[in-house]
Amino acid sequence: MSTIIGVPREIKEQESRVSVVPSGVFTLTQRGHQVLVEASAGEGSGFTDDEYRQAGAEVVGGPDEVFGRSNIIVKVKEPLTPEYERIRSDHLVFTYFHFAASRPLTEAMLSNGAACIAYETIENTRGTLPLLTPMSEVAGRMSVLAGAQHLQGPNGGRGVLISGVPGVMPGRVTVLGGGVVGTNAARMAAGLGARVWIFDINLDRLRYLDEVMPANITTHHSNPYAIRSAVADSDLVIGAVLVPGDRAPMLVPREYLAEMPEGSVIVDVAVDQGGCVETCKPTTHANPTYVVDGVVHYCVANMPGAVSRTSTFALTNATLPYLVTLADRGLEGFVNVSPGHARGLNTYAGNVYHRGVSKAFELPLASVENLPAHERGAS
Repeated sequence: MSTIIGVPREIKEQESRVSVVPSGVFTLTQRGHQVLVEASAGEGSGFTDDEYRQAGAEVVGGPDEVFGRSNIIVKVKEPLTPEYERIRSDHLVFTYFHFAASRPLTEAMLSNGAACIAYETIENTRGTLPLLTPMSEVAGRMSVLAGAQHLQGPNGGRGVLISGVPGVMPGRVTVLGGGVVGTNAARMAAGLGARVWIFDINLDRLRYLDEVMPANITTHHSNPYAIRSAVADSDLVIGAVLVPGDRAPMLVPREYLAEMPEGSVIVDVAVDQGGCVETCKPTTHANPTYVVDGVVHYCVANMPGAVSRTSTFALTNATLPYLVTLADRGLEGFVNVSPGHARGLNTYAGNVYHRGVSKAFELPLASVENLPAHERGAS
């Protein structure tokens, strides 16, 4: 049975990525599915409506038609308030949700009953997060570039060149978390010549990082005392911790900021999951920073959106195979492919299916083994 896949234009501020590229449309239509693309959805990533038409998509005028006619809605960022009422109980919504960071979003999706499959909680056979990894790679690298920019005096920073110059010490960078974001941030900072400390709670991960990282990166076991000391001695602190589907742990309370140098910078990449810095709050590319206790905070919630073309290709390279499976097999077939696929289902029919979301809001946890039948809407 043909599935109708809707690709709406992203409405989050300064979000220029698109969830399906023309080559993905071609793949889906060759398998007998229909793809509806909202007009101008791809322009921010350099794709014209004509390119989508040539690949086999139907380009439609607005979001009402995309949502109204589609079985599957595929996005980049979480639905925003204007989209809540467009999402129906028979929809499959496939995107980044980060539910644990937003009770209103969670309650809205529970209320409409849609099947919400989150990019960030799907796992592969190695237990890693294949749809979060590409954006984590982008965000990790961007975090250092953003931090280095805002360390400059005209941008509110303390006037530190992160690389240093001959005869002048380089900048000091602390990276909290040794996963994909942290590894990419540390490698980028080290490549620029900074002195880098990277923290993680997993000793095996620290041993691995110690073996593969450049000599100007020092690994540290994560504990409050060590983090406080490193933060106080840093020009740039990068929050890069992740608990899949759960709220990020708070590692830097406000009291630590008083010990940081005036004009130092914090970049909290974990802001999508609530942030690991107490003073973190989401910002936008249009207004990316604010100052608390003399420390510049950069907490843009969609950092990869600033490099939309690179990010769109990186994301859709990873998401397309999962979208094809979802279109071919439907919800029940998708969650039965593997336990890792099943972990992608966060909410459906008013129930919570992911442990992290259940924990964040103290909601009952349902099992995919008792999944209600999913009825696809009429086209």
